[in-house]
Amino acid sequence: MRLSKLFKNAPTVNVSGLCFDSRKVKPDNVYFCLPGLTFDGHDFIDDAIKNGAICIVHSREIEKKQNGVIYIKVSDVNAAMNQCARLFYGRPSDKMTMFGITGTNGKSTIANIIRSIMNEVEPCGYIGTIAIEYGDVKLMPDLTTPDALFLQSKLADMVNAGMKACALEVSSHGLSQGRVDGINFNVAVFTNFTYDHLDFHGTLENYFDAKCILFKDRVRSDGVSILNIDDKKFEALKSISKAPVISYGIDHEADYRAINIQMDSNSTHFDLVYQGKAYSVMTNLVATYNIYNLLAAIAALHESGVSMDTILSACSHLPQVEGRLEQIKEGQSFNVIVDFAHTPDGMEKMMQFGRMITPDNSDLIAVFGSAGKRDVAKRKVFGELADKYCDYVILTEDDPRDEDPKEIADMIKEGIKNTANIYIEDRYEAIRQAIENAKENDTILLLGKGDEAFIYREEGRAPWIGDDKAARECIQKYRK
Repeated sequence: MRLSKLFKNAPTVNVSGLCFDSRKVKPDNVYFCLPGLTFDGHDFIDDAIKNGAICIVHSREIEKKQNGVIYIKVSDVNAAMNQCARLFYGRPSDKMTMFGITGTNGKSTIANIIRSIMNEVEPCGYIGTIAIEYGDVKLMPDLTTPDALFLQSKLADMVNAGMKACALEVSSHGLSQGRVDGINFNVAVFTNFTYDHLDFHGTLENYFDAKCILFKDRVRSDGVSILNIDDKKFEALKSISKAPVISYGIDHEADYRAINIQMDSNSTHFDLVYQGKAYSVMTNLVATYNIYNLLAAIAALHESGVSMDTILSACSHLPQVEGRLEQIKEGQSFNVIVDFAHTPDGMEKMMQFGRMITPDNSDLIAVFGSAGKRDVAKRKVFGELADKYCDYVILTEDDPRDEDPKEIADMIKEGIKNTANIYIEDRYEAIRQAIENAKENDTILLLGKGDEAFIYREEGRAPWIGDDKAARECIQKYRK
């Protein structure tokens, strides 16, 4: 592409690609000097040029400029990069129906439900915490919402592969750092707002302001905002939404409301009330929070034109979302559930569900830790929740990074007053002990990692089997 197509009044030279990491620059690339939390891209301009950068996009003054290199000064490098990525990759999001899902919990489940049902109508991709998927392609992501260059390139790949829609998890980090600024969403979905990410945002107000960006700026005015009417932030989001608002919920009157909910450990039946008519819904999803997730997906799909018959017929056989309330069934006489829950709200909902499906004379056992170099205040809260709902707790590692896992566990234990607990640092051994000692009808909750195939330790990202695979392996080895 010509540089003049990316920047007004720029020379008409050809550029081969866009990059913000000087180590990955290739000949004839445009290099964007992104300021970061740790490093500033301006400090690596010479390295970028050595690797072949033909154009430098910068916001700071540059004293020594090299001959043969084009320098473009902008006020906001990140904004310029987003716009260039959108143009360079051919405005891919304009060629698909874009679903953006944000909120503290539920993003992955809603996005995967949307993709699953949408695929029965037309090809739909998915980008989020679990994977990047479209057609037969499945890639592992580094971030819930990837950087703008990677994101736009993958959206372009989806368009080239014939995708007509994409369900994208939109994190608060991604919104505040402008990673989705080059996307106009047809449908914006809000799940819920609870305590999380204060290590990054500083305050709950900042965290919520980041979520607002999707509904205030990124959703199309002719699109739709799907909001949870039972969440305390509903009115605030409704008041700033650029698009018309459609509500969903259980406790209050809503455009899409679930009533008469009947649930067991394997399925849920409820009546969906929409425009004065009740539709009978049978789904293989369980737990109340998953009914909220399903309602959000139903509303998003129906408002984008998918028929109610198509949606409801698919609800009974939705695919298991890996690592999200994943029930491990290997013929054992007790329940084993794997979930990504890593916030106080997510932990409590999982423990409530575990308590609901566990008979009074059986035990609820939780295996979890808390991430290192992240919000420390929630650690004691995790302990308090375990003390409230669980009969037995095994504390273990969970992305400790360069913190001592034992010290993290000790902070969790500050909230545990009565529930029996032990500390086993090795996560596999913690899971093994829980499974080896479980009695008939007990419930084991493996929380925090889901199906993630890595653990962040002091030396960096290390391979991990995944809680789901570890559980299956331990059942096969120690309970068969």
